[in-house]
Amino acid sequence: MKTSRRRLDVDVEELDRVIDAAENGPLSKADRQKLKTTLHALVERLAQKRNTEKTNSVLEPINSSSAATESPEPEPSAPTGHGRNAASAFTGAEKVSVQHAQLKPGDPCPECREGRVYRQKEPKTLIRIVGQAPLKATVFEMERLRCNGCCQVFTAAEPADVGAGKYDMTAVAMIALLKYGTGMPFNRMELLETQLGIPLPAATQWGLMEQAALLLKLILDELIRQAAQGSVVHNDDTGMRILKLVRNTPEGKGGDGRTGTFTSGIVSIWREWRIALYFTGWKHAGENLADVLKHRAAQRDAPIQMCDALSRNTPRLPGVEVLLANCLAHGRRQIVDVAANFPEECRYVLETLGKVYQTDAQARERRLSPESRLLLHQEHSGPLLDELRGWMATQFAEHKTEPNSGLGKAISYLQRHWTKLTLFLRQPGAPLDNNIAERTLKKAILHRKNALFYKTMNGARVGDLFMSLIHTCELNKANPFDYLTELLRHPVEMKASPAEWMPWNYRMTLAGTATPVAA
Repeated sequence: MKTSRRRLDVDVEELDRVIDAAENGPLSKADRQKLKTTLHALVERLAQKRNTEKTNSVLEPINSSSAATESPEPEPSAPTGHGRNAASAFTGAEKVSVQHAQLKPGDPCPECREGRVYRQKEPKTLIRIVGQAPLKATVFEMERLRCNGCCQVFTAAEPADVGAGKYDMTAVAMIALLKYGTGMPFNRMELLETQLGIPLPAATQWGLMEQAALLLKLILDELIRQAAQGSVVHNDDTGMRILKLVRNTPEGKGGDGRTGTFTSGIVSIWREWRIALYFTGWKHAGENLADVLKHRAAQRDAPIQMCDALSRNTPRLPGVEVLLANCLAHGRRQIVDVAANFPEECRYVLETLGKVYQTDAQARERRLSPESRLLLHQEHSGPLLDELRGWMATQFAEHKTEPNSGLGKAISYLQRHWTKLTLFLRQPGAPLDNNIAERTLKKAILHRKNALFYKTMNGARVGDLFMSLIHTCELNKANPFDYLTELLRHPVEMKASPAEWMPWNYRMTLAGTATPVAA
């Protein structure tokens, strides 16, 4: 744990004076502190910060000293996915088919004049990318004619496809995607559009979002209902500021003394779909999950809940039962944090857990069923973790590790939560970690970094709704812009059957071949 030091403002001349004073006698306590603080600050600035927790980045290679004397190994090839994007990657691009100017399939070959030409399966592609405003406007100027006799004015009719409202549904969807999908504040969007000659006040943007949220509330309610039926649910939360928040104090009580506000992220695995939900307010992640699970069908078995070991992540609600699993990545992080001080012991733990993750990666590559994945882990990961558990017990029993040391506390964390950390060895479908929930919270964190806060609870609810719809689209490989646009274009149909307007089936609904309604 990093120790905090009092801030001291020093300059180069002052440091020169402190060093010169050392020649004439011992330094004063204040000068020693200035010099020490400056040196620590320099070391922290020069030290390379680690941006990954991979074992080979946390620990030095075992043969690092001998490897330096040997001939250098060839540099590894560049990782895949860093070259140019193929034309097939531009799924949102407009496709323009260009026919040959002189030839068509079946014509004689103009080169050899013996064969005939035929169309190849893959055409030659040419990509051109142009810039444009996120929102563009069109001004229609309808001609007006006035009679010089009776003064009657005759105005040209509006184009048939111009639409009824000033703001098209695509504009509303784009504002929502920029604000809640990429974290672009309303004021910044207003500035950008003003620079491009399209006035778009921040207050207007918020009004459009608020109106759209009222229409889309049915879809969020349906997502919550379907998320409650999931076989696996992940949850976590992060801090979030709300400037104007009226807290609900329980009747006859003085409240629980909470002063913080949070955004909870919940990801539910329901059949082959993944549903992301956001809830912002004074409730913790466990309380928000309990509210979701109230919609769970009574005949369903208890779901697996994956979270870290904080007690506030667990739902406490009569009648709501879960199979609790704790995040193995959090347990591993306890070891990573002390790896610099206990390299050999931590290397053994990290390499053992690395083999467990390799087994899980094999199960994903082979697309094993939950039951087959369980058998694979029991065969390969079970013996490794039994050996690790025995090793941890030996560290304390034989006094090889002090329980109050950094390593001792990390081992105690693993021992204390061992049953929940290893649920994947006993329950089909139990995940190893809660990384998907932490990635989900990044969208809320992106909003917090850019907009800093929500002004009111209503603003937070609107943000939660759009983030839930947008990230659910991303998890299910659906286009969030297209999805929001179609929802806003079909309010009547959406209201009649919300279950047929989910990110994974709305396209089939539009084509008239909707999938059956989820149970």
